[in-house]
Amino acid sequence: MLLYEYPMLLKKRIPVKYIFGKIKYNMLYALIVGIAIHYLSVYASHYIPVMPLSIPAFLGTAISVLLSFKMSQSYERWWEARKVWGAIVNDSRTFVVQLQAFIHDEGTIKKLAYRQIAWCYSLGQSLRGQAPIENLGAYFEGDDFANLNANSNKPLAIIQQNSNDIKELHQKGEIDTFTQIHLDKTLIRLVDSMGKAERINSTVFPTTYRLSLHYAIYLFITVLSIALDNIDIVYELPLLLAISVIFFMMEKTATHLQDPFMDRPSDTAVTTIARTIEINLKQLLKEKEIPEPLKTEGFYSL
Repeated sequence: MLLYEYPMLLKKRIPVKYIFGKIKYNMLYALIVGIAIHYLSVYASHYIPVMPLSIPAFLGTAISVLLSFKMSQSYERWWEARKVWGAIVNDSRTFVVQLQAFIHDEGTIKKLAYRQIAWCYSLGQSLRGQAPIENLGAYFEGDDFANLNANSNKPLAIIQQNSNDIKELHQKGEIDTFTQIHLDKTLIRLVDSMGKAERINSTVFPTTYRLSLHYAIYLFITVLSIALDNIDIVYELPLLLAISVIFFMMEKTATHLQDPFMDRPSDTAVTTIARTIEINLKQLLKEKEIPEPLKTEGFYSL
């Protein structure tokens, strides 16, 4: 079955090509500024103001503080997303264990468990802006899959189908009120996790803060280049580029972490987590065909 693949960085060596691919245009700016300032200092020195190193040092310190704050806030968003999906793993397992403890019909247990697997994949695809139920028809029975088309929020509709089936079991007397309450509580926790993930995904990090910091780094690079104009260009350019790499990489890393569902190697690996849930639930059901865990793609998981 083909599913959307979404990555997360692993504890492996990250290729230099990937790192510099993210900041190549920023480095090009630093290179052009360095060459331009050097040219002006040689052939038109009256256009270049005297710039003591204390000015770029002060500006660099201020930017470092702002970058540290942004990195902290971005990582907090990323970590919250990971905790949400950790809760989804736990509640998905709990749901099937409860079904097996309270319900005797194995067909009903399998139907509800398979829907829960589909819900995990659907939520991940929905958060990524992909088709929420594409390639998920095999997890549904009867007209359940077709009935999802009437709902704009497909993951929520899947949860509702499970809730309706549990309600029907209670009405038929196959489970008691106490059992229904416990199963409903698990579904409520799953809906709560879905809402948290959607909130993270829809809450935009302040654009003005991001742009202000981004342009402040450009200003710092320009000021630093002017302050270093008395150094030979053979040493000035490498030094300027080395310092630029540090600032631009920190800024880019923070920008990527602040949006944990944007299909980047630094994102939460929702597809891998969903596959893990599928494996766990099918093993609980004692299914014969258990899918393999998703393989990693070099320095990131899917």
